[in-house]
Formats: sequence, C-alpha cells, structure tokens
Amino acid sequence: MELGGDPGLRGLLGLALRDNPKRAHLLVSTVLGKHVPQLPSVVHGTGVRLGERVAVLLGDSVRRAVVLGYAETATALGHSVADGLRHAPYLHSTRRPVAGVAAAGGFEESHSHATSHLLLPEDPALLAGGGPLVLVDDEFSTGNTVLNTIRALHDRAPRAWYVIVALVDMRSAADRERFAAFAAEIGARVDLVALASGTVRLPDGVLGRGRELVAAHAEAQTPDAALLAAAPAPAAGAVVRAALAWPAGLPDGGRHGFLPAHRTVLDAALPGMAAAVAAALPQGARRVLVLGHEELMYAPLRIAAALQTRGGAEVRFSTTTRSPVLAVDDPGYAIRSRLVFPAHDSAQFPPGSPDGTGPRYAYNVAGGGFDAVVLVVDSAGDTPELHASGGLLAQLAGQAPRVVLAVVPTYAPAAARPAPEGRAPTAPERQDTPMLPEPLRGPAFSSYAPDEVGWLLQDLSDVELEAPTEEREEAIQSGGAHYAESLPVEYQPSAAYQELFRAALDASAARVARAVGAVTETVLAERSPRPVLVSLARAGTPVGVLMRRWAAHRHGLDLPHYAVSIVRGRGIDTAAMRWLAAHHDPADVVFVDGWTGKGAITRELATAIGQFEGFDPEVAVLADPGGCVRTYGTREDFLIPSACLNSTVSGLVSRTVLRSDLVGPDDFHGAKFYRSLAGADVSGLFLDAVSARFAEVADGVEADARELLAADRAPTWAGWAAVERISEEYGIHDVNLVKPGVGETTRVLLRRVPWRVLAARGAGADLDHVRLLAAQRGVPVEEVDGLPYSCVGLIHPRFTRGATGADGRAVPAP
Repeated sequence: MELGGDPGLRGLLGLALRDNPKRAHLLVSTVLGKHVPQLPSVVHGTGVRLGERVAVLLGDSVRRAVVLGYAETATALGHSVADGLRHAPYLHSTRRPVAGVAAAGGFEESHSHATSHLLLPEDPALLAGGGPLVLVDDEFSTGNTVLNTIRALHDRAPRAWYVIVALVDMRSAADRERFAAFAAEIGARVDLVALASGTVRLPDGVLGRGRELVAAHAEAQTPDAALLAAAPAPAAGAVVRAALAWPAGLPDGGRHGFLPAHRTVLDAALPGMAAAVAAALPQGARRVLVLGHEELMYAPLRIAAALQTRGGAEVRFSTTTRSPVLAVDDPGYAIRSRLVFPAHDSAQFPPGSPDGTGPRYAYNVAGGGFDAVVLVVDSAGDTPELHASGGLLAQLAGQAPRVVLAVVPTYAPAAARPAPEGRAPTAPERQDTPMLPEPLRGPAFSSYAPDEVGWLLQDLSDVELEAPTEEREEAIQSGGAHYAESLPVEYQPSAAYQELFRAALDASAARVARAVGAVTETVLAERSPRPVLVSLARAGTPVGVLMRRWAAHRHGLDLPHYAVSIVRGRGIDTAAMRWLAAHHDPADVVFVDGWTGKGAITRELATAIGQFEGFDPEVAVLADPGGCVRTYGTREDFLIPSACLNSTVSGLVSRTVLRSDLVGPDDFHGAKFYRSLAGADVSGLFLDAVSARFAEVADGVEADARELLAADRAPTWAGWAAVERISEEYGIHDVNLVKPGVGETTRVLLRRVPWRVLAARGAGADLDHVRLLAAQRGVPVEEVDGLPYSCVGLIHPRFTRGATGADGRAVPAP
C-alpha cells in the first residue's frame, strides 16, 4: 500500500492494517485525535480552519447552515467545523439508540466495522430546514457513506446545497464521476472542501493479503480475549476523580444537537473544568494524555485544549475506539501499540446488540511516556465494567503513574427523561436551555415590513398595562414601582403638533439621512463587514431600520436587524441575548440606539453584556451629544423627528415591559402593538422621507465617514458632567430626573411629569415641538447659557399627585 497525492498528504495521514472483512487498510489521521495522540490545539484548530473555509464558500447562506458529523471518528471534527462557522447548530450521528427519542433518519457506512448510524436530534427542525447542510467526515474515500446520507435526508427534506467536508479527499476518478452524476440526479449543488487530496495505491488481492498479514502478526500478539482476562485491577491510589462543574442542562456533545448558545456556555465553563483536572494531576507532571471515549470526543478535546493553555505540561489528546487495527511497533507504521478492554457502556444498547458488546481499543497510549492520563467519559460509561479488573482504568493504570477520571453527565433529551413524581409521562421536565420563539414581525406585530426588523419580544397587547402619568410618577419616585412595570397612556398628538412633526421632518430629513449614512459606514469599516444590527427598543429601532436601508442602498447588503429590550437598573433581555448567540456570531452583533443623553443606557449595556461571551458592548447611535460612545453619526444635539412621537413613529410598538408576573426568566421582555392607532401611524412616512434623501447626501456621508474614521472619537462624557452640575444647581440631587438632549426632553414631556425645560440660549426651530408640548402642559422653558445640549428636561423632583393641578399640568415646586 502507498499514499500518493498532494505534498501535504503525508503530514496528515499514515497507513495501517485493520481487521475488517470489507476493507484491509485504515487511513490513520495524525490530526483527528482518534488513533494518534496529538496536541489538542492542532486537533481543534484543524477543524476550525476547515469551518472557516466553508463559511467563505457559503457566504450569506452560512447563517442558515446546519453541520452534521459522523460517529464515531468525526464527532469532534464536525463540532470543530461548526465552531469555524461560528453560529451553525451541530448534530452528529450515533450508534447509541436512546429510548423515547425517535430517529429522524439513519444510514449505513458500508466499509465500517460498525455500520449503522442513527440521527437523533432533540429538535427535528435541525434536519428539516432549507439552508445548506454541511456534512463532515474524517476522510472522503469512495464517497458511499456521505452520498447515502444525502440521499436519505434529501428524500425527507430536500435542500438546494450540500457541502462535504473532510480532512482528505481520497476518491478515485470513477468516484469523482459518480459524485458529479449524483449531484445532477438530485438537482442540488454539492461541493467538497478538504485539506488535501490523493489516492491509496492498493495491490491486487489486497483484501485477502491484508487479512493474512493481520492473522500472521496477530499470532505473535496476545489475543484480545486473553488480554481482557489477564489485565490486573488498578493499583490503589492510581485512579483519582476530578469533579467537573459541568453546566446544568448543557449537552455532552452533538448526539442530540449542539447550538451556538451551548458553545457559549461551554466556553465560559472550560477554565474552571481545566483547573479541576489540573489539581488532580501529579505534581511535576510533564506529559499528560486526555483520552476521550468513542463518540464523546468534543468535550474531552475542549477540556484538553483548556488544560493545554494553562501550561506546565505537554498535553496530548486522543480517544478510544471500537475499530480493531493491527499494532506493529515499527517507526514507519501508524499504530505502534494498542490497549484492549471490554465495552463499558453496554447498558445503553438493546440486549444482544453487537454494538454494545465486544472489545474496545486505545491506540498509541502504551509506551507513550505519559505521566498521567485523564480519562473523560459520560456518566453512561461510568460503570462497574470501567472499574473492573481488565477494564479500561486497569489498562491505563498500567501505563501511567496517575489516572484521572472525569465524568461528564450524559445528556438526556426531554423526550427521554422520566416524568417527575406526580406528573404524567407526557410532560417531561426540561433541564436544558429552553427553545426560544422566533422574533415577532409585522404586520402581525408592528407596522414595519417583516424584513425590516424582528422583535425579540413577547406580545402583551391583550394585557392592561397603562396607568395615568401622575400615578406612575408617584409610584416610581416613591420606590413603589419600576418604570418598566407599566406603560404611560400613549400621547395622541394634536393637529397642530402633527403638523409640527411633518414640518420638522421636511426640515431635518437630509440631516438625519447624512447621520445614518455616517454611522453605518463607520460600523461597516470598524465593526463588521456584515453586521447584525440589534436596536434597543424602541427609540433605536427606527435608526436600525434606516441603517439597514443605507447598507442596502449603498452596498447591496441585506443585513439582519432585531430589536431587544434593555431596562435601566434591570439590564438587557437575557433570553434575547441567548437567542442572538444561538443564531448569529456575537462578534458581528452591533447594538444600535437613537441618541445619547447622559449615557445611562450606554453604561447599562456595558454592564449587562459582560455576562455574555463574545458580544461588543459598544453602542452605535445616530447622535451622541453626550459624548458617551465612539460610534456615532454626529455629536450635534439636533431634532431627530422620531423623538417627537411615541409608538406612532416606532411601528406602533409600546416601550418595553419587564414585570415578574408577566416575564419569566426564560421569556422575552414584553411590549404592546397598538393596532388601534394605525390611522395616526407615521412610522413608514418617517423612514421613507429619510431614505429618499440618501442619494443627495452620499458625497457628504463619504466625507463625514472619512473624517470620523480618522478622528479621536474617545468618549468625553461631557454630558454626564453637565447633568451632575444641573442636578445640584437646581436642587434635584438625582441625575435620573435630569434628561438631557432634544430626544430625552421630548420623552419627559410625553411620558413623565415635567417640572421645567432648560433651553440653550438662541436655540431655533429644533425646539419648536418642545415649546409647543411645554405650553400644552404648563411647563416653563428657561433659556440658559453654557448648555452642551440644545435643551434639558427636568422631571418634577418632589412629585406627588398633589403636585399637579386638576388639569394634570405641572405646578412649580415650592
């Protein structure tokens, strides 16, 4: 037998003889972590790089991709490819049936030692979508296994695109022709991504001669049965346990599906688990092997990689297998040694099933010179057979002074869990991360077109949440309620105010369009070439829609856009964050808001995002008069017409609600859709008026973006200093009652009980709507000097319902 092909092929593969009646040879990968102990960074990094190549191939379609790996050899490789795609869910086939979980498919691996593969996703929708399916195996030889898989799945749920990923492509010319014919037959695109390609040159009669060689060498070796019977029990003290703080509900791998949100949870827990393993190692250990168990490859691999990053010892990774391979202690041969032990997870297979019985193997462990072996198994494999004389622990204890056993809890899908006492079996208790609903979209929720924004909210339109403004203010200031627990009664603009809004829109549409273009160009240049826009509902949502429109107008981009809730003092919607992490790469997420006042929400976001891996807490805003952020369209405090109104300029959606009796820990925050206000809705008018000015401001945007990208845009927090000064000068002593900027002042007049308005001396038409609202509510407007904003709204600092007259107007504080 001889390998031929790409120059890099020999660095990826070795050859060995296998005891298999269907195939004499085994291609032994040096980077897979199965038969040859390898650095965990190499094993994981190889798969990640393959995934990154697939992501480039898929382009925009990567966001709809699902990755499928093959048991047992490629389970960790498939996981790692999914890591390279970054936001793709992952599933691998399994040979272990699970009672109560219906198979979503199955196929045969004709050349394998164990042929039957099952597909057991907890969520069948993983295999029912129409996006690209990425199939990952360690090698692509004849192609039979992969083509059988595609055929079986295509019959159930046809897709337009399949991508096959392998470390090496070893097909013959005839196999390649058959591959092309297959793609034409099913009418789908089928691509292949591999690190190297080549062929195995096999002499005539290789199968028979290979079996003869195996038999001849086997005569000189102790038979498997004798090895099993003769292995001693582990020496006292040679085996210790390391308690892994495995996160509750986190799947142990991709047998039933592994989502990007699961990866985020695992990433956060890995340093602690690596520390627990390190504490169990013998002092001064120089060479450590982390050994996984058959299909359980990814969790041990990630633990090994985390252990490797700690330093202090050379860490290698490999796993056990059910595949019998001839071991020959020769430098040119890939399998130098083998350990043989009985299966220790037999109870997971039906009685009499050949999959659950027989010997298992660990290759190239004996003679490896390891100071310690860390064996990672799932709890289903932590059985008496594992600990018995002749078991795997006994074999490992004969090869290293210390064996560390680390057990990962076997994940049980909801359908496979026993019902809690007193509950019907049809309602099993879920312990995993709950499946979250899809975003709400118009016209069912909001007046925006469905592609403009997806609302990561729950619809509370049928719940009575509004309270009189004065009643809310008293409850908020007395500490009896939080502002997010109720809604103000929606202000209905008078005819004069509506006319003022339209005049303001005519006057400022081009200015808004230019700021939209500038902030979008800055985001594309500095944050991500294909950002996921996540607006802070609701003031940020019209800006998010406009940024999405600019990206489409100027660059032909179709950017995803969602709206999430963030509440001062309560943080961001954690369920929405989990949804985003499960569906997109957190590094691509850009939070969007309308403007900054004193920067309270900017600070809130920075604090809240710290608990979520990979998200950038910096918010992009249209206007930053407070000097609170780096990414903005302008720092001028000018009239943004969307600040003039409430829901009628924000898709008829209320501000968000967070109340414990309505929003559970796994629920999105709530909001209402005011369908009854459709006659007054100007949301589309605002968006269209601004978008219509995109072409005329293009040159100005280019100049602004160039200037912004070259400028020092570090936050100055000048607005915060001004707010603190005003709070003290006016005897308020509470910065939360000082609302700086045109947008925040407008909100005070529309939603709260205003006390007075401070206007920059000489401010012009930008404040016409503020003056009108102030007059309607009997609020004095004072012109002052040295104000960094156009205006500042002050909430009544000592409010009770007696602080307003019978008509609801504010009266001066004594």
